[in-house]
Amino acid sequence: MRRFDKYTTLNISEKTLQDLEFHTVLEHVSNYCISGLGKKQLLATTPYNSKEKLLNELAQVNEYLSSFISENRVPNHTFEDISKEIFTLKIENSFLEATSFIKIASVSETVNENLKFFKKFTEYFPVLHAESQKIEFTTQLIDTIKKVITSYGEVANNASAVLKEIRKDVLKVRGKIGESFTKDLSKYNSLGYLDDIKESVIDNYRVLAVLAMYRRKVKGNFLGTSKTGSIVYIAPQATLNYSRELQNLLYEEQQEIIKILKQLTEDIRPFINLLQDYLSYLSHLDVVAAKAKYAQITTSILPKITAEKKIFFKNAFHPILWMSNREKEIETVAQTLSLHQKQQIIVISGPNAGGKSITLKTIGLLQVMLQSGFLIPVDERSETYIFDTILTDIGDNQSIENQLSTYSYRLKNMRYFLRKCNKNTLFLIDEFGTGSDPELGGALAEIFLEEFYQKKAFGIITTHYANLKVLANELENVTNANMQFNERTLEPLYKLYIGQAGSSFTFEVAQKNGIPFSIINRAKKRVETEKIRLDKTISKLQKERNRLQRTSDSLDKQQSKGQEHLDSLQEKEQKIKDKLAGFQELYDNNQRMLSLGRKTNELLNKYFQTNNKKELTANFIKWVTTEKTKRLKKLPPKATTKKAKKTAKIIEQQQKEIILKTEKEVLQKVVEVRKENKRKAAKIAKEKAAYIYKLNDRVRLIDGNAVGTIDMIEKKKITINYGFFTTKTTVDKIELVESIKR
Repeated sequence: MRRFDKYTTLNISEKTLQDLEFHTVLEHVSNYCISGLGKKQLLATTPYNSKEKLLNELAQVNEYLSSFISENRVPNHTFEDISKEIFTLKIENSFLEATSFIKIASVSETVNENLKFFKKFTEYFPVLHAESQKIEFTTQLIDTIKKVITSYGEVANNASAVLKEIRKDVLKVRGKIGESFTKDLSKYNSLGYLDDIKESVIDNYRVLAVLAMYRRKVKGNFLGTSKTGSIVYIAPQATLNYSRELQNLLYEEQQEIIKILKQLTEDIRPFINLLQDYLSYLSHLDVVAAKAKYAQITTSILPKITAEKKIFFKNAFHPILWMSNREKEIETVAQTLSLHQKQQIIVISGPNAGGKSITLKTIGLLQVMLQSGFLIPVDERSETYIFDTILTDIGDNQSIENQLSTYSYRLKNMRYFLRKCNKNTLFLIDEFGTGSDPELGGALAEIFLEEFYQKKAFGIITTHYANLKVLANELENVTNANMQFNERTLEPLYKLYIGQAGSSFTFEVAQKNGIPFSIINRAKKRVETEKIRLDKTISKLQKERNRLQRTSDSLDKQQSKGQEHLDSLQEKEQKIKDKLAGFQELYDNNQRMLSLGRKTNELLNKYFQTNNKKELTANFIKWVTTEKTKRLKKLPPKATTKKAKKTAKIIEQQQKEIILKTEKEVLQKVVEVRKENKRKAAKIAKEKAAYIYKLNDRVRLIDGNAVGTIDMIEKKKITINYGFFTTKTTVDKIELVESIKR
């Protein structure tokens, strides 16, 4: 069994990603990013080259996904891109604008909020918490900025004593400007020099709206006229004097602000690395969140990652096809496929348009997605392995640039496959062996298949070649498969059936599409008899299997209906029994009442005939005594006399003594059993203490339930692998579950 460590290198080529349309998935997932940096990072995603990093990423996405159905939702991580600010900070003597500091403080607050959240809920998000621990938690950056910059993005009055004084003066001068302007406005208005509008604003100056005929009587600067020329705009002289003073103060204010911003920039310049860490952390968190959102929409999960080489994808579907079909309101058929040591390679055959290629691409794309840190749309019981290399040869790969034909290109590709293929490779080949003479190409394809088989690589291929179907049947760990078709309508069912080769239905499809029967017959005569017989046999077997499948499905439905009917009958039977019991009880009560009535009637009739009261009383008392005796037998009365109570007490005491005696005997046996168990426990503990743990032993922590395998032993320290995470502990804190067989 192969183990991975942090130095394991995984390799998946760009060609494989293109063949499997991996970049289309990235486009879909990137739409769930909330930042430009996150989207850019996600679009650049490639398969991980380290299993350790891959498992860490998968665990983070899985934890984030779990937060959607938890009360503890991960806080909002929306952030602004501060890349330009970081770049400016790196330039000596540069300074940032006030708004830039607000962005930096906001980013720092967002990071701190997430760090505090993951620290608080470490138990629920252990991997996300571990990732957040790489970032330093500090409020120094925020505190430094907030002392100088207000929440509105302006430099605070208290940023410096000089600025505070300047702004006080600015307020005073503005007050004087307003006061002097109001005074002149009132003066000239009373003299009748002003138009009805009285005042206006030109170039940020308040001006008097003076009638043109009085322009020389108003002291001040002429700043313009109305369109008709009937009004001239004059800034009063006193106001102008104060305005010049204001401009000087505003200039001084701006210079002081620049001085403060330069100092603040110097104060936060040492935090450049931390700010870069912030951006990196939030961008990656955005990517993780986008992957989790995509997983939620596609109902994706994290399958079990096995150390044993195998793929078991249950109810898997192609995410791109699923997205497309969902928009068209078409159902996507899920596939179940398994590759393992006894089923190393699957050869899928059958007619075109049956779903062979999409099945092959589904498995390849899901494996690549998983090895790129994405959860995949499969059943929770699915399992898979992390392959070193994934090789693909899909579609018409005719290379115009290199002047290579399809077959030449595929041969070149096969050469690459032979060089790279090993026991830790997954290969996917569509239309294996095509592009050349069927007999020669088929023969060469056989040799390639045998080579891949000998190298113990896992793979899936699709083909029409009969010789490859035969070879798959002959090789021990290679299996034929086909895509199911309705043999009557020749409509594809898109369901994979493993265990039998598929017919190409060549002539049947031709006939369905209106090709004359005479032409089809002539074509049949041109083809070798044995090939027709083989294809006919396969077609017949496939039709027979489909018929049996339908019969089996029908029987299952009938059995299910029968079971439902049986359950219904049993429920009805129980109800009838309950009703009968009620009727029986009612009947018994009625019978008893009738019996009492008959006896009473009998006594009364006799009395009416004889008129003998003594006889009536005697017979009645005798009858009542008899009835009382019967009832006492059924329900014995409680003791009321002293003697009866004493007798009952003696009987009760005797019963207690018997119970106490029995309890003593049981306790003695319990003590003996406990001693025996103690001896056994001591013996087991001694054996455990003497046991020498080995690699791959299955163990658990003494106070835990999870079972893992031993990955590494260093003196008394042991590393336990739980599948997608590991933990370190000491020998005295673990117990053996199962020893590895040697």
